[in-house]
Amino acid sequence: MTPDDLISVTSLATQIHTDYPEDAAVFANRLQLAPDGCFVLNKGALIEGYILSHPWFGCITPKLNAILTALPQAPDRWYIHDIVLSPTTRGLGLAGTGIALMETIARSYALPCISLVSTRLALKFWEKQGFTPENISTEEEKVLASYDPEARLLSRIIAD
Repeated sequence: MTPDDLISVTSLATQIHTDYPEDAAVFANRLQLAPDGCFVLNKGALIEGYILSHPWFGCITPKLNAILTALPQAPDRWYIHDIVLSPTTRGLGLAGTGIALMETIARSYALPCISLVSTRLALKFWEKQGFTPENISTEEEKVLASYDPEARLLSRIIAD
């Protein structure tokens, strides 16, 4: 992903995540902080998907639509902020390809797992991908509520 992609990425997010809107500044923030964790799926000049991800520490995740001031100095996981595929690219195995890419990046950072917040509509998908719920604190419950009442913090151990 490059800064030139941000308008298309934000537009795709707005189309897909109608219940979970985020400001364009959030996308720019993640790209600025972790460019090696941000990718787009191009079909010609059209962006058909994207991944925003970055190193993270612990089980207190960023709130929905939150700007991060810095990334942790000593991360203990790779955090997937978002994986989005346009309706025309779903069912082609591209999400699995994206997850494998995230594992490769996490390994390069010597991190043992990948974590993400799953919204109510995506829980079954993430469980099929091997993600399981984390034990969370009351503070994390409040963060998850910024997404929806059924949101869960999920993680997947990276196999050797």
